Amino acid sequence: MSTLNVRTDAAMDKAIAALTADGRTKTEAVRYALLHTYRDELIKQAREDAERLADDPDDRAEMLSIQRYLGLVE
Repeated sequence: MSTLNVRTDAAMDKAIAALTADGRTKTEAVRYALLHTYRDELIKQAREDAERLADDPDDRAEMLSIQRYLGLVE
């Protein structure tokens, strides 16, 4: 496990105060914020990928072919 030092400004201090108001430590608050931000970025990327693929006729044909092979559609 590594250690990370972060310089904070007033906005960061306010956010940390809000995230530690329920009793979390600063470390727990930073871990929480990083993991939730990372998850949100992954979800955003997945949505963008799904939208891009939904607009791709070749990909849609491939998905339909797979669904037919699996017996999910006729």
